[in-house]
Amino acid sequence: MAEPAYPLTLPEDDGQAWPSQGSWTYEAYLRLPDDGRRYEVIRGLLYVSPAPSYDHQYTVAQFVYLFTAFVKKKRLGVVLGAPFDVRLPERIADPVQPDVLFIRREQQPRSGDLRFDGVPDLAVEILSPGNWRYDRNIKLAAYRDAGIPETWLVDPISRTVEVYVLDPARPGYALRERRSEGETVGSAVLQGLQIEVAELFPPAEP
Repeated sequence: MAEPAYPLTLPEDDGQAWPSQGSWTYEAYLRLPDDGRRYEVIRGLLYVSPAPSYDHQYTVAQFVYLFTAFVKKKRLGVVLGAPFDVRLPERIADPVQPDVLFIRREQQPRSGDLRFDGVPDLAVEILSPGNWRYDRNIKLAAYRDAGIPETWLVDPISRTVEVYVLDPARPGYALRERRSEGETVGSAVLQGLQIEVAELFPPAEP
């Protein structure tokens, strides 16, 4: 479950105290242990999530495969899957790790980069039973305020996809489309992309 992390104990040889909630920085984040959990810092709060499930990772892999095939063919940029640090402007997230992200060629990271500083063009979050409130509320609001043009929320349980785009008429995201199995879903940022929703989720039987 993604939630503000409880106080942590630093390795014995570190000797430094963890920041209080609301005061976390990227520098403090880099000191966290590599313990298999996903840590993210949003608006100075540290959040922690457990290792993802099979269904979650299956859907991540499908997105990376399908997005990359489209993006590479058209030479649009790069598609990445978590874990990869993204530092959003004004320390809105420092860092966040979208499950999948697309970055246009004009601003894509270079070989050797350890993170991306800026605003991705598209982010995807795969919901889990324990983290859906975090993704729908905390992360979606951070992506909105940072100006990410398009965010997808994907639910492997209901097997649905929601596509949110920034609304020029008012501040915030507008729901562009909600699709389920038997339908296709498209993108405003990746114009021409069409994905069969059923392809994104594990088959009911192997």
